[in-house]
Amino acid sequence: MIKISLVGDIGSGKTFISKLFREPCFFADVEVKKLYNSNRQCFIKLKKKFPQFIKTFPIKKIELSNTIKSNFSNLKSIGFIVHPFIRKKLRTFLKKNKKRKIVVLDIPLYLENKMYKKNDIIIFLKTKKKDVDLRLKKRKNFNQKLLKILRKSQLTLKQKKNKSNYVLMNNYNSAIMKRKVKILKAKILNDRSST
Repeated sequence: MIKISLVGDIGSGKTFISKLFREPCFFADVEVKKLYNSNRQCFIKLKKKFPQFIKTFPIKKIELSNTIKSNFSNLKSIGFIVHPFIRKKLRTFLKKNKKRKIVVLDIPLYLENKMYKKNDIIIFLKTKKKDVDLRLKKRKNFNQKLLKILRKSQLTLKQKKNKSNYVLMNNYNSAIMKRKVKILKAKILNDRSST
């Protein structure tokens, strides 16, 4: 099984490109959302750690945002509580798809949390900063302060690019990107079979 992970800036289109591979895909953000909505154990742990912020179940996004905005280091603490749950979901996903040739992992902090293995394929999504900024501003819960904090918790784009096996330029055009992904997927399969 080839594990492909997409890395890049926040808003660089990782989820959009992941879907274009047309392979089983693990969307960490979706799993985190489910966790906040339905996992009482996770809620209890977060409430115990941040009683002044986390008050309601299902956990509200605004409560989490306020927790992070109040202190940058809270993001790390939230991660320590949430990541074991997500890693468990990831293991289940990989087990379920172990016979597949390719799986795609859309995990925002894949490199930062050292989740990658030696044989994983990492693709860096290169995007124009103005395109990314424009897309982020259109997001419903856009918050400049929170975005700064989240970016600070990640590796720089240069570091991500240096750790990647391939670079894919994303111009957000669906038809063009479909073709690019198809070509890249064939190249990955070809490169892997020749090693």
